[in-house]
Amino acid sequence: MTMAARPPLDPHVGTGATSWDPCCTYVPQGPGEADIRVQMDRAMAASSLHHLPLLLLLLSAMLFWTHSSAAPTDILYRVPEEQPPNSLIGSLASDQGLPDSGHLYKLEVGAPYLRVDGKTGDIYTTEIPIDRETLKDCRNLFDDDKCFLEFEVSITDMVKGIGSGPRLIEGRIEVLDINDNTPQFASPVLTLSIPENTHVGALFSIPMATDKDSGVNGVERYTLSTRDDFEQLFSLQVAMDSDEKVPQLVVMGNLDREVKESYDMNILVVDGGAEERQSSALLRVIITDQNDNAPKFEKSHYEANLQENSPLGHSVVQVRATDADTGVNAEIDYSIHQASEAVQRLLRIDRSTGVIFVKGLVDREEENFLKFFVVARDRGPNSKSSKVLVTIIIKDQNDNSPSIEIRGIGLVTHHNGIANISEDMPIGTPVALVQVSDRDEGENAVVTCVVAGDVPFQLRPASESANDRKRKYFLQTTTLLDYERVKEYYIEIVAVDSGNPALSSSNSLKVKVSDINDNAPIFSPAILEVDFAEENQPGDSVLAVTAADADDGLNAELVYSIVEGTARRLFEIDSTTGEIRVKNILDREETERYEFRVSAADKGVPSKTGTATIVLNVLDVNDNDPKFMLSSYSFSVIENMAPLNPVGVVTVSDADKGENARVKLFVEPDNGKFFIQNGTGTILSSISFDREKESTYTFRLKAVDSGDRPRFSYAGVTINVLDENDNAPYVTKPSNSSYAYLTPLIPLDTAIEVVEAEDIDSGPNADLLFTITGGNPYGLFHISPTNGEITLVQEFTGKHIGLHRLVVKVSDKGKPQRHTTALVHVYVNDTKSNVSQIEALVGFSLSTSLDQDIAGDPNYIITQRSNILYGSLSGIAGVIMVIVVVVVLRHRLQKDTKSGYQAGKKESKDLYAPKQGPKNGKAKKAKKGKAPKPVKPREEDEEASLQKGLNFNLINDNVTDSPRIHLPLNYPPGSPDLGRHYRSNSPLPSIQLQPQSPSASKKHQAVQDLPATNTFVGDNNSTGSDQYSDYSYKAPKYSNKQVGDYANTPMYNNHNIYWTNRVW
Repeated sequence: MTMAARPPLDPHVGTGATSWDPCCTYVPQGPGEADIRVQMDRAMAASSLHHLPLLLLLLSAMLFWTHSSAAPTDILYRVPEEQPPNSLIGSLASDQGLPDSGHLYKLEVGAPYLRVDGKTGDIYTTEIPIDRETLKDCRNLFDDDKCFLEFEVSITDMVKGIGSGPRLIEGRIEVLDINDNTPQFASPVLTLSIPENTHVGALFSIPMATDKDSGVNGVERYTLSTRDDFEQLFSLQVAMDSDEKVPQLVVMGNLDREVKESYDMNILVVDGGAEERQSSALLRVIITDQNDNAPKFEKSHYEANLQENSPLGHSVVQVRATDADTGVNAEIDYSIHQASEAVQRLLRIDRSTGVIFVKGLVDREEENFLKFFVVARDRGPNSKSSKVLVTIIIKDQNDNSPSIEIRGIGLVTHHNGIANISEDMPIGTPVALVQVSDRDEGENAVVTCVVAGDVPFQLRPASESANDRKRKYFLQTTTLLDYERVKEYYIEIVAVDSGNPALSSSNSLKVKVSDINDNAPIFSPAILEVDFAEENQPGDSVLAVTAADADDGLNAELVYSIVEGTARRLFEIDSTTGEIRVKNILDREETERYEFRVSAADKGVPSKTGTATIVLNVLDVNDNDPKFMLSSYSFSVIENMAPLNPVGVVTVSDADKGENARVKLFVEPDNGKFFIQNGTGTILSSISFDREKESTYTFRLKAVDSGDRPRFSYAGVTINVLDENDNAPYVTKPSNSSYAYLTPLIPLDTAIEVVEAEDIDSGPNADLLFTITGGNPYGLFHISPTNGEITLVQEFTGKHIGLHRLVVKVSDKGKPQRHTTALVHVYVNDTKSNVSQIEALVGFSLSTSLDQDIAGDPNYIITQRSNILYGSLSGIAGVIMVIVVVVVLRHRLQKDTKSGYQAGKKESKDLYAPKQGPKNGKAKKAKKGKAPKPVKPREEDEEASLQKGLNFNLINDNVTDSPRIHLPLNYPPGSPDLGRHYRSNSPLPSIQLQPQSPSASKKHQAVQDLPATNTFVGDNNSTGSDQYSDYSYKAPKYSNKQVGDYANTPMYNNHNIYWTNRVW
């Protein structure tokens, strides 16, 4: 027999659904939603499997209505539990009018049951199903209680970037129950005692079945199945007690324990789901004696407060029930009925007293209240029972420290407690979402949260909803971050509750500042100067440059390069290490200094570049020889230049530098004649030059540098001595004592004689000019000025018969001009039979003043004959006198030599020294830059009445003896005053040479002008003598440079009289 009982619909259904309000109150959600809920409840109650499409349609309509009517600040969705993965729950963008593009949606709270599409904000289920019965917040709900799953979604504006801060959206999902649980009895065998003689219609409560589902999916009906033999004895009905369906067994017939003590029946429970679920249990009815009063509780509902953490055995509350029966039927046993697992774990009841004790650790944070029934059953044979609802509110103790949960927000992700944020984020950028909660309640749950330490972060409320138990904050930056200054922060967040004593907790977050390429590489120093020796090998390392980049990673990886293209042809740089190498051989002499720039570019995007200037000084190596400006030098100097005067200057250079370029100069061979000044390159002479002795000097200069391995070079030097007119011409032909014989009939233009002369000077100083200065009063003769050829230009007449003495002046063209005088004798006669007479005439001519013409006058012959005798006697006397003077002079010279005589020193009684000139006479100035020449007797210094004597100019300095002059003892009338002549024109002054004088050199033996009186050198200013002397000369032999050679043949019968072989 099957019996079923269906209770009426829940009277609470249809009064309007509710949702959670931000102010922590329940507010109506609208009548439209209530209608849809009623329709859904009825449909779920009456539908079966084939009505499922209709159910889903109604559910969609309800969701749409909920979406359109929920406030934007509190989003509510409803979804049945156990939806398959990727089921759409709702779309934040379309349902709430939120942005659908350019934003990033991220689920912050709701995992692992939910996921959010990052672009559209659509919320989907995941692989982990939403089981309403297992959700933590839905475990101890009563049928009317709703199950909510909270979620949070952050929205980040991707256009403005993370710096603009995300927006946090909070919402809830009401998890609707579906019939996914089967109702179950507490035991597979249910025992029920019924006293005998129980009247028909009596009701006995059967232990209820429980269903984890709620609403229509909960217990819907009970069915009792009995055997046929006693199906008339019992029936089943369902009563409502405190919103519960209580199965009751109805006695339909008379029971007799003596007939049958027990009855076994099958009770079936069925839920109200679309797909019904059912289970059964064995109901065993035991017939007992009669007990007709049930216990009765003093209160209809017991409430008590229990402090959490109460000790074990602590009494919570005592329930009391009374039974109107007596005896054993009035004895009551108490038991906890339909207790949850938490109640069974935490509480126990004394069966006799009804005192409820603590038997487990009570934690309000786990169970904040306990709701259960206590059954009071008498001990009568037909026991009766009653139950009462007991609610125990667990009071909070401040036993929980605040909980700090730190998680990522928006684009800032967290991994292993580390958040990464870019250094370029603006001030106020959220780094994390901090949720602070306290499982306590009341003041114990009021939490103050701060950021500890000096860090550039602060907390800002993330939501406007006021929930003291769960507060959310954005951890955001307060200043701009700089990776180069601080790369990471350890942020400690401290939360302190308001309990007494207060409890605190902390949590930390490591924030790593990620680098951006905001720093350019920097070289230190920015200018690098290095010395590098030339003559290197290609590939040699110059230096290694290093730049520092305060960035990190790729932003700090540097690539080195050379900026200038010209420098890249000479140098190369390792792009990784920065080592600079030279590609070619450097030559300091080409380029002494290189300056170029190197750059270091990082690999960031965009790349940044730093530069440094490299200054490379090429060090010198002694690789260049000293170099003269010319390979050979030729200088000209004037002869007679004093020693230690500059001869010339050479220029030498060395392309090297420093000691390698410091050059010393040497003269090779070093014979002491020349030396050179280092530094100026001036060549100096240590000698006085005599062109006539040596006209050219050649040597070479050696230039040696001061390097470690000295290098050297040579240059040839030629010194050409320029001529100075320091020599007078001398006549080589004819001699003064010779003569040419001509007949009166000789034709005109006949060459009579050629005067030959030489000048050991050169150039214009040696160009000679011939002139006849005396002895040609009739113009009979002409001399060629260039070659000295004398020709006859007038015919002879009778008065021209006789001896002609031509005075020829031979002059050079130097400045000052020098000259000498020659005598050319021409004897004109028909015959020359009396040679002795001719020679006597010539001898007389030699003693005659040059300003007196001897030109063949006929009277001249007669006078000449009368004067020969007197001349001879005078000559003898003069020779004797000269001999005496010479003997005395030699004696004095020998005495002076023994006493240290110095050449040029004037003796007080030297008859041979020239007389001093007039006091008012001015000496002739010496040439500038030359040593003064030996003092020569000047013609102006002689007295006007005296004739000028002969000048002795010796050619050979080795001659130590003065010429022997033989004079006759008697001077004939008209003979010259030879004594005075020899006193004023002694050859000794010519021998007294001064050292270093240009005219004192061995070759400076030039023939001097002969004095005007009784000489062979003509001078227009000289005066003659009317005396006649007959004399002869003896002179030493000299070198081949003689001026006028005379025959050493006797002129008269007196063989003691000779002419000298030298013209003085």
